[in-house]
Amino acid sequence: MESTLKFIKTWEVAQFKAQQEVDKLEVKRNPHTGKVFFVYGCECGPCSRKVEEGLLTDPVVSQVCNAETGEMFMMLHQRGEGGAPTLAVF
Repeated sequence: MESTLKFIKTWEVAQFKAQQEVDKLEVKRNPHTGKVFFVYGCECGPCSRKVEEGLLTDPVVSQVCNAETGEMFMMLHQRGEGGAPTLAVF
């Protein structure tokens, strides 16, 4: 699925929390499906596999669009994952 996603805008976690006016992001697993998602305020969104696998070292939140369906949503993922790789951070 990730290959069909178009990344629209990306925020660092602190920026995203400030914009959404929330104190925290919580990563949870649905006990019935096993899917991992994150919760911010009363909203939720999917997480990338790196979150699920415990490989998240530089988290960011992106607004993404599924190119096949047009659905837009927020996704928690590793910086550089899915879009252009990060070459430097200043």
